[in-house]
This record gives sequence, C-alpha cells and structure tokens, in this order.
Amino acid sequence: MDIIAYYSRPEVAGEIAEFLRGRWAAIEGSAGGKRIFIRYRKGRPLTITSPAEVSAVIRSYSGIGARTFYGTLAVYRRIESVEDVEDPANITAATPFWDIDVEGGAWEHVVEAAEAIVEYLELEGVTDSVYILWSGEGAHVRINEGAFSEEILSQHHPIEVADAVVDHVLKAIRPRLESIVKASGGALKVESLVDPKRVFTAPLSLHRRLDRAAVCFKPKDLPSFELAWVNPTRPRHDPTAWRRYSRGEADDLARKALSLDKKPRLPRVGVLKRKTPARATADAAGPKLGRFPVMALLQAARYYLITGDLERAKSFGLNRAIFYAWAKHYGRYYAAKRLPRRWVGTGAVVGEGERKLVKALGDEEAYVSSRGYFVMGDREQTPEDYDRYVAQKIDAVVPYEVAWEAALKYVSKFPKHVLLDQQKFYKLVYEPVRDRFIEEVVTEKAIEEAEEKKPMAGKGGRTDTTPKKEERRVEGSARKKRLTLLDFLKKGDGEERG
Repeated sequence: MDIIAYYSRPEVAGEIAEFLRGRWAAIEGSAGGKRIFIRYRKGRPLTITSPAEVSAVIRSYSGIGARTFYGTLAVYRRIESVEDVEDPANITAATPFWDIDVEGGAWEHVVEAAEAIVEYLELEGVTDSVYILWSGEGAHVRINEGAFSEEILSQHHPIEVADAVVDHVLKAIRPRLESIVKASGGALKVESLVDPKRVFTAPLSLHRRLDRAAVCFKPKDLPSFELAWVNPTRPRHDPTAWRRYSRGEADDLARKALSLDKKPRLPRVGVLKRKTPARATADAAGPKLGRFPVMALLQAARYYLITGDLERAKSFGLNRAIFYAWAKHYGRYYAAKRLPRRWVGTGAVVGEGERKLVKALGDEEAYVSSRGYFVMGDREQTPEDYDRYVAQKIDAVVPYEVAWEAALKYVSKFPKHVLLDQQKFYKLVYEPVRDRFIEEVVTEKAIEEAEEKKPMAGKGGRTDTTPKKEERRVEGSARKKRLTLLDFLKKGDGEERG
C-alpha cells in the first residue's frame, strides 16, 4: 500500500489534523523488528495542526515505515514545550474510552462488548456524545470530551473524571462482559487505559500493521458493522460521529462515578497483562539507556571518527566510561588504582611496568598496554569487554548497529577541535544527550538525517555536507561490512513485536 499517497488524500489529512488539534500527537513505525513511537520532534512534543503537516510528517519518517497516527486522550491548552505536557493544570479536557480487543479475529465479540457498554451509557442518559472507532483489530467506545460541562470540570480534573467514568461502567456491566469474554474463549479483552499521556488512534489513521483504516460511526450502526468498512481504499467513515456531542449530558454519570470512586476497585474484566513490546521510542515512558553505555558508545564513536581504528575505539569507549563512573563514585584521583573487576572487565592483567601513560586522544590521557589496548586499574579493556558490557546492554533496548550508526552521525556533527578536547566533548557532546540518547540521537536526529535528500555532488564528487577527511576518517572496509542505519530502518518496515 502507498502510505504517503493515502495520507495525502485531503479527506484523510483533514480528518486527522482536526482530531489531533490540541492533543499531543504520536506516530508509529518500526526499526529492526522493534516498534518505534515518535512523540517528540526537534526537542518539542509532536503536534499536528494542519492537513499539510499530516503528509509532511509521514514523509519525514517514511524510513521507519511510519503509518499510524495517535493522539492523547488529554486535550491541552497549549503544546509548545516538554513542560506543557508535564503540567496537569494544562489539561482542559479528556476523552473517556473503553478499549476492546480480541485475539484471533473474532470481531463479533468486540461488537457484543461495545453494545453492552453503549446500552449502559444510554440508560445513564449519555447518547449524543458516544461514538465507536474501529481501530483495526478491535474497537474503542468513546465519549466526546465535550459531554462534560465546565461546572464539573472545575470541580474535578478531566483525567479524574474520565478515569472514574470508565471504571464505573466496567463495574456496572461486569456480569454481562464476563459472559462475553467466556463465549470468546478468553480471547476478548476490555480495558480501562485512562492515563494523562495515553494515546489512541486518530480517525482514518491506518492500523500499525494491517492495511485497515480507523473508521468512526455512531452506536446505531453497530449491529450492521462489517470489516469491509475499514478498507482504506473506500472506508465507511462518519465524519460527524466523533464531532457530535451534547454539553453536560454526561455530568450525572460523572457525578455518580466520582461519588463511588473511593470504593475498592474490582479487577478489570477479561484483561490479560500484556507485556509491553521492546521499542525505541521518543516517549518519556519508553525504554532508556543508562549513562554508562551512552558514555562508552559516544566515546567509542569519537575515537573511531578521529582514528578509524574500530578495535581500539571499543577499548577506549569502555575505558572512558569506567573512568567517569569511577570518578563520580570515588573521586577522580583514585581512578588509576586497583579497581574491582566489575568495573574493569575481564581483560589481561597489566603490571605497573607493562603500561604507559599516553595522549590517548587530543588532550585526554590514558594508560595503554603493550598490545595497544587501554587500561584501567590493572586490566586491559578489550573489544570483547566492550561487546559484553556495552553493546549487549544497548542491544536490549535498540539494535546496537542502529545505535552505533546514529552515534557516528551525531558525533560527526561536531568540529574536530571539540572532539579532541576532553572537557568540551563531555559538556557539548555527551552531557546534552546522556539521559535522552534514544529520543535525541537515535529516534530524532538519526532518523531525520537518514531521510534527508542528499545534495548532488559537483564535478569533484564533493558536496558542502561532506566532512573534511581529517575530521571523519572512517575505515572503509569495516564500514562497508556494517549495515547502515537506513538499512535497519527499512528492514523493520511493517513488522511488529508483541
């Protein structure tokens, strides 16, 4: 399916842009078989405010097979900085929703569960503001956030209201839902997922894996629903469904739910705890790398770009990471003394007379062994140690080759004099990304750079963006054997874990 062509359709881009206005947006793709959520762009929360931005964003991240748009259930007063999405007082509304999913494709059970929720809402007087979004392999029953009056939202936080309403309804219809779950053979799941940063599918967005469009319709159409409605070439979508609401019609339900909210909560119906898939993400709740592997990786990339020696680059990277970790815990002046093995690895023991202090890189001094490997304490830090203590840790979060390629691209952006200065490298290169390496380097910078169109070379084969030879010496044979970042991004297109 042509993803870019789909999102370039005016009716699709317009619907997504209008729904996401005021919501913190996200898009999803994959790399190396792992799901990737993009929630930040250039250091700011991702927002979509116009139809043109829909197609622009999908093009920008086409290298990761980006295909799904999400938005938070929370609606914000403003979204201009990270502080805005961290401030609960900045949330003006929230959309209650029930997530209904089924394994094995028995979608008829999803319809039954949705009807049970809708019928209870009707009994409570909530009708005009309810809509269904079929998200691909399941459905959401949602209440338009406009169904709550300013009066009740002035007394209770919007997230508190949404959470209480969703849980109250699940408790009220628990017996009926249990019978549907039983009839499905345990395949049906009905979940309450209300959370300030929770995202859900935008109308007309494509499913993250299947060529299906998320369509909206009113509850009266539930009995006649068919999977043919989600065909992206001709989706049966009611654009008024999610827009229509009656202000205040859900107030009585909210008051009842909030008054009962202090009672002990029952276990959620039909919910099996699902293991969150490993994925490289820009979400603050996503997987993180500790400072130690980030330091080792960036130091290795720094050494490699200057010298072109991959084996010693690994040794240097691990050595410097140990040095800074030890200095932080015990003081810089004890860094060269005998250290516990957990700090220095399993390399060969090096006696006092078998090592020498050298200018390792620029103004940075370090001990080296007779084999040329760097030494901390009384042991060499070997490439094998680097693979064990650094590469494996990184690979548990994001494919190591992806992280390495991203690190090279990131570090190579800095002038040579910065890379040769110990303090400048720490302050300007490492420190800004040490706690957000995935978001700031792998997800944001590397993916965007991989998608940039390279300028045509001139007569001499050189462009304005070509680094000077002395600033970026990369060992040709080693680089040819290593897959590029873009290779890994394309390799993961359309794949899913979990």
